[in-house]
Amino acid sequence: MLVQGFFSILGLVSWALFVFALFAFVDAAIRRKDAYRAADKNNKVFWLIILGIAAIVMKLFSIISFLPILGLIAVIVYTVDVRPALKQVSGGSGGGRWGGGGGSSSDGPYGPYNR
Repeated sequence: MLVQGFFSILGLVSWALFVFALFAFVDAAIRRKDAYRAADKNNKVFWLIILGIAAIVMKLFSIISFLPILGLIAVIVYTVDVRPALKQVSGGSGGGRWGGGGGSSSDGPYGPYNR
């Protein structure tokens, strides 16, 4: 009974980590390509590949094994380092479709186009 409860908790943790990796992947996908260069981070394709592999590994392998831990480290690095830098460069809360800094429609990633 105790072992069955342990594995059901591990299953929930595994699903939660998969959703976390999926969130990071979607967030990386909606960010602008030039924001990665402006934030001096690796390019968008690099992060999409890393986060996609991390999500797949977290779904396929047990959380007890080594590969999901590496995937979790990649997702944490994106979340605490790359994502805030992209948000800062993009001008606040998103820079994507769901809000982005409250700037004018003529604003580019580095300021207004019409000076």
